[in-house]
Amino acid sequence: MRNFLVLVALLVLAVPAFAQDDMADYDDVDPSGAEITFWHQHSGDREEQLMEIVAEFNETNEYGITVTAQNQGGYGDIFQLMNAGLAAGGGDEVLPELVVAYQNQAATYQLVDGLVDLTPLVSSEQWGLEEGAQEDFFESFYQADIFPTFDGARLGFPPNRSMEVMYYNIDWLTELSESGAISFDGPPTTPEQFREAACAASANPFSSATGDASNVVGYQLSVDASRIASWTFAFGGDVFDYEAGEYTYNSAETAEAMTYLQGLFADGCAGGVFERFGDQARFGAGTTLFTVGSSSGLPFYGSAVSEGANFEWSVAALPHITEEPVQNIYGASVSVPRSTPEQELAAWLFIKYYTETDVQADWAQASNYFPVRQSVADGLGTYFDENPAYETAFSLLEFGRTEPPVPGYDFVRDVIEVTMAEIVDNADLDVQEALDEANEEANEILEDQSMF
Repeated sequence: MRNFLVLVALLVLAVPAFAQDDMADYDDVDPSGAEITFWHQHSGDREEQLMEIVAEFNETNEYGITVTAQNQGGYGDIFQLMNAGLAAGGGDEVLPELVVAYQNQAATYQLVDGLVDLTPLVSSEQWGLEEGAQEDFFESFYQADIFPTFDGARLGFPPNRSMEVMYYNIDWLTELSESGAISFDGPPTTPEQFREAACAASANPFSSATGDASNVVGYQLSVDASRIASWTFAFGGDVFDYEAGEYTYNSAETAEAMTYLQGLFADGCAGGVFERFGDQARFGAGTTLFTVGSSSGLPFYGSAVSEGANFEWSVAALPHITEEPVQNIYGASVSVPRSTPEQELAAWLFIKYYTETDVQADWAQASNYFPVRQSVADGLGTYFDENPAYETAFSLLEFGRTEPPVPGYDFVRDVIEVTMAEIVDNADLDVQEALDEANEEANEILEDQSMF
């Protein structure tokens, strides 16, 4: 059955598009005194650091621009609020002037021309990036917000990125190796080694575990569309064909990856996560050897371990059949909804400040996201020394690949997550048949979303 949110989105996208010039000119615009509302999802230490960044900008910018940062819940909450605001016709009473948005969300908003193309601002001699700055940004990060499907429009700008990594218990792996339960040392680099260790761990509990020994499992899988993408990448495939413009969740590589996970579950070597951050908690307690999740969770894993079994741990690339690892890199950018030229320019000036080297250095260390400028990385030596797992993850950035930045991907994720759960929960389920059905629905959603 078609996801209800898809129907809501179709209603949203049926509204008339905003008027927009082919290429706006901000040379004569004066942003003095502009007021900007910024919708974000950050909380805790990240929100505190963001508020410091905002406060410093408000105090030091020469135009008297005022940014007000507002937490509007999670990414999904913000997505629904934005869709509702676009359906209402936009304007500062229902929409912000700056918003956190994944690339696929930005693409959805742009179906009704709801965002500003930042290209003229980024390249402006008066307002744009300083000389040499573009080369300082990691190329894959910088290019991710340029949309070929919208004539090369830049619909966002990156303040940070994260990556899917494999978390592993070093001490437990050492025990398994020294006892002869596994045939290799260090983290697994292939699916065969991963399976060997996960099954061995399920049969040989960690000696220092503080959690319930009856719940020991080698791999704790958090069902998520990003997991299926990551495992597909590791098996040499992709979930989207960019030349054909369609999803490929029923590819041979995805089927092989999902059959592999189904087998881990059937043999008792893997288990599911039934509570929020359950994989993180069990990892910290020493009752699961491996998890796969975002690098942004590094400090939370660290806390879970120090409060739990207190063992040595780290991260690595997902086990892969490819010659080099293929890492799923993602992260929300910031986009500028249509408002007034003065507010649009003011929003860009804050983005420019937000991504300056010094600000990025503070933001990276407070948020544990990856910085978007290479010059920031050059100054993170001490932070790398204090956080070796972060340095390891950082070293894998060159192997990055992204999930599809297409309209409606939020709704497709819902479909894929249900399918993934059904596959691992049912050893008798035909994987190819389940993926064929999910892929058909995913492409129907894509077609519906793209027709406006």
